[in-house]
Amino acid sequence: MKVLEQQIMKEYSNMKIGGKAKRLIIVENKEEMKEAYEKYDSLLLLGNGTNLLLNDGYLDYNFVSTEKLNRIEKLEKNRVYVEAGVDLDTLLAFMEKENLSGIEKMAGIPGSIGGLTYMNGGAFGTEIFDFIDEIEVLTEGNIIQSIKKKDLYVRYRKTEIQEKKWIVLSVIFQFQTGFDKSTVEEIKKSREEKHPLDKPSLGSTFKNPEGDFAARLISEAGLKGRKVGGAQIAEKHPNFVLNLGEATFQDILDTLDLVKKTVKEKFGVQLEEEIIIIR
Repeated sequence: MKVLEQQIMKEYSNMKIGGKAKRLIIVENKEEMKEAYEKYDSLLLLGNGTNLLLNDGYLDYNFVSTEKLNRIEKLEKNRVYVEAGVDLDTLLAFMEKENLSGIEKMAGIPGSIGGLTYMNGGAFGTEIFDFIDEIEVLTEGNIIQSIKKKDLYVRYRKTEIQEKKWIVLSVIFQFQTGFDKSTVEEIKKSREEKHPLDKPSLGSTFKNPEGDFAARLISEAGLKGRKVGGAQIAEKHPNFVLNLGEATFQDILDTLDLVKKTVKEKFGVQLEEEIIIIR
């Protein structure tokens, strides 16, 4: 376990905003994760920061990084054990090597397996829980427990893991045979064409309301390209909020408030953030 005191967190969020934290704790296995949660208080789990907006003032938290929890192992009958810190691209590369299929439509989503499992991430009609068989979590009372998917409450962008604030340690996937490389390449190319990847952002900012798309509502509300301080609602994909270089935490919050207020006034729809905000 590595402990960094008074760590500046700006580089640990894809938005490139973040102040000084009490500590950054880097664990290398699940036992160290358990030890960290026994030893420290005010803990916040840090995946790869792709959907995490951090306050740029003092962060009175101990952040726990899963970046060293990066083991992947093929089990029997197309089952694959994946630790929480593995990123999606790494898992897809492993699946290609082993000729396994399942989550190809999620290609290009920036995120760790732990984070995507925590929020049931997905794209193009595929959710990560569609192919999860079992998860290993750190539960209340600091107990490491394996739970079958059938015993978990899961829905769109929500899981029992999230609601109970459990920590994802590892996942066992049940994949099929036959990696679909063409789908991965097609989706990655489409993301590059349609998404503003040249500026810091947290990807899709708002959840899609039932039967509609947040990007459509934001665009129809006339907000595409709108700037607030150093932040901007992206022209290319209006569900992305960009850091133009010097955006502050407050600039991003003001942008989110502008979007929610305007969409509510124009369409009567209350948008809900998909990102995690640490104030």
